[in-house]
Amino acid sequence: MNLAKLKPGEKGTIVAIGVMGAMKRRLMDMGVLIGEMVEVVKVAPLGDPMEVTVKSYQLSLRKQEAAGIRVEVEK
Repeated sequence: MNLAKLKPGEKGTIVAIGVMGAMKRRLMDMGVLIGEMVEVVKVAPLGDPMEVTVKSYQLSLRKQEAAGIRVEVEK
């Protein structure tokens, strides 16, 4: 499943980052790393952007960026 499909309150562990180049470096610089826990805090009314928490930081990501991040959903 990718991060863009999670709903507010759902958590997951990042298992892969599918984006490349500058976008991947940007995400990694913000703490989006394989093995990190991510939680969706809220999604804008029109679905873009979404706010997530990674390493106690709150980040705002576009759905396109979030779609490139594969997560394993926490039960």
